[in-house]
Amino acid sequence: MMQPPAIALGLRLCLLAEGPDVSAAQVIGDHRVGSHTDLDDLRAAVQDAPVVTFDHEHVPPEHLRALAQEGHQCRPGPDALIHAQDKLVMRRRLTELGVPCPRWAAVEQPADVEDFGFPAIVKTARGGYDGKGVWKVASAADLDEPFGAPGELLVEELVPFRRELSAQVARSATGEIVDYPVVESRQVDGVCSEVIAPAPNLDPALEARARHIARTIAEELDVVGMLAVELFETDDDRVLVNELAMRPHNTGHWSIDGAVTSQFENHLRAVTGLPLGSTTPRQPWSVMVNILGGAVQDLAAQREVALAAEPDVKVHLYGKAVKPGRKVGHVTAVGEELEDVLRRARHSAALLTDGVQA
Repeated sequence: MMQPPAIALGLRLCLLAEGPDVSAAQVIGDHRVGSHTDLDDLRAAVQDAPVVTFDHEHVPPEHLRALAQEGHQCRPGPDALIHAQDKLVMRRRLTELGVPCPRWAAVEQPADVEDFGFPAIVKTARGGYDGKGVWKVASAADLDEPFGAPGELLVEELVPFRRELSAQVARSATGEIVDYPVVESRQVDGVCSEVIAPAPNLDPALEARARHIARTIAEELDVVGMLAVELFETDDDRVLVNELAMRPHNTGHWSIDGAVTSQFENHLRAVTGLPLGSTTPRQPWSVMVNILGGAVQDLAAQREVALAAEPDVKVHLYGKAVKPGRKVGHVTAVGEELEDVLRRARHSAALLTDGVQA
């Protein structure tokens, strides 16, 4: 999804792909197959690249420091990216900055969670995503699985919240910063199901607070590129930081069709030091619904049905094999009436997921 704006901006992308048929390798001709955990593979992929950026947070920080020492501009840099890689590092730093977070603690043994109190959420400090590496625990009997997992753990309070929000900003290598509308993110089984931009009926004071939090984090951590701050809107009218992502994020996919400048274009502008683009919505409402692997196995054939049924909805397929629950694409609808936009987006996604109307 970064390739179309790169072409428009006259930027050449070189890709390190984990396999020859992954989504990005299908559209970026200049790619090399290798592992992001292998420094030699990284060096080979970026040898001609003055700027290095990422579509996930899992490149080892020591490798990024090596690339930086060899003259590559890593954006975001390793000192910033570590806060998206390690939840303990993130929680400690945000607490120092006074950024509102759930009550939390590092834990080394089940007794530490018992002392913290139930119910709670236990997380792996590194590597979890889309609900993986996250456990809701109600008693000591629930602690065997998380403490059987490798790596450090932390525990957080189980936050009573109305909904999840996402505040995204782009921050340039020059220090320029722009923010997108705060959106509502709806989850199913720990996986993002749909995103509504802007978040409906969001109190203006909470929206301003969410934007301020995202800007503060971007500036204080020296983030260069896109930053997504996933938030809880609590039952007592607060916003608390849940997770960080320093890259284009699923909660910003709506911007491809719904904003003057997509998150992918602004990420490229930011990491290359170009002036940032307008984040103004093209329509009052945008709804993005993820296509998760379901009954439809032949997405290429089914897209004709979906396009005929909802010709105003934009379909984005990722070229992935269909597996149950896997994100294999998304659809976006825009318009002036939220209920109509929701209906069209959900209908299109349902046709591509299970072949039936939502």
